[in-house]
Amino acid sequence: MNLVPLRRAGLVVVAALAALLALATPAAAHGADAPDGTDYRAEVAAISPARPGLTARMVEAGARLELTNRTGPEVEVLGYSGEPYLRIGPGGVYENTRSPATYLNRTIAGDTQLPPQADPAAVPVWQRISDGPSARWHDQRTLWMESAPPPQVGADPTRQQRIRDWVVPLRAGDDPVEVRGTLDWVPPPDAYPWWVAATLGFLLIGAAGLVPSGTATGVRALRAVGALLALGGLATVAFTVGRVLDAGAEGVGGVLLGLVGEQVWTLLTGLGAVAAGGYALARREAADFTLALAGACLTLFAGVANLAVLSRSVVPVAWPAGLARVLVALALATGAGAVAAGILRLHAASRAASARPRPAAATPAPPPTHTRG
Repeated sequence: MNLVPLRRAGLVVVAALAALLALATPAAAHGADAPDGTDYRAEVAAISPARPGLTARMVEAGARLELTNRTGPEVEVLGYSGEPYLRIGPGGVYENTRSPATYLNRTIAGDTQLPPQADPAAVPVWQRISDGPSARWHDQRTLWMESAPPPQVGADPTRQQRIRDWVVPLRAGDDPVEVRGTLDWVPPPDAYPWWVAATLGFLLIGAAGLVPSGTATGVRALRAVGALLALGGLATVAFTVGRVLDAGAEGVGGVLLGLVGEQVWTLLTGLGAVAAGGYALARREAADFTLALAGACLTLFAGVANLAVLSRSVVPVAWPAGLARVLVALALATGAGAVAAGILRLHAASRAASARPRPAAATPAPPPTHTRG
């Protein structure tokens, strides 16, 4: 068995993983507390009184509130004690470093320790944090902060229920404005059918690795696995785009920036699966190894990393929750199936190489004899 292609593929994979880690590590620190799924649905109902150019929405599966101000004059967001917290206007977004909300809202749990300068009664000290017209932040008024569910949910978790109506106060000049919204409990879906579908897909795709690779049927099986792995990669790319859109990205530039930022690891995993599928369709050398490696990455970083999507009612994508579950189940089934098929084909090739008889060593010719005349 020729090991040169395997060695080359291994070197490429190591280099790619090192580059991905270098890119993903700083990105993971930004927005790392965005949930993979939740059963609490927060929605903005209205801005009262309505002002043209002032809009609000929930992003990241309801984890953050986004306020966009295109009215011209600045708008202030008030903190939990009524103090100025954020200032949003044509000059960008500013936060008050004396407001406790500035520190409490940095994590979704609101467990940041307050520094000594945090004082809601102090004169605001403004610090610019963005040059755009939008601000996004965790707001405890829109979230359910307790680990245990509300009493009414504990009594009947199978029914959708209103937890509360919430209000985030604003100030436009001297005029009070409110962002009003709702927080509901939405019963989680049954994850069992999705697990069954993913398992059946894994078994069917993995069974292709049992087909002898030296036959025409084996070639078709290899191509089928490659095509399905590419499909799982495309599903992962679609899921990643949906997550970036749900995080508040707008326009092509905003989506691209989100893809190469927080979601770069998942995006490259999906693209790698598409490339590996094409590699198998072309019947290149080391295709079995490539299938197994790309399938493992797809299973871990696109499937296992997003398992909450299968069992949570509110998921962090712009697509419907049912479609998001289909995309994750596809990543799980095609990724794990490609791993199984690739490993089985590699094992069969190794056994065939071991069973192949080795040529017998040539018998050395006897030394020439010399006779004297």
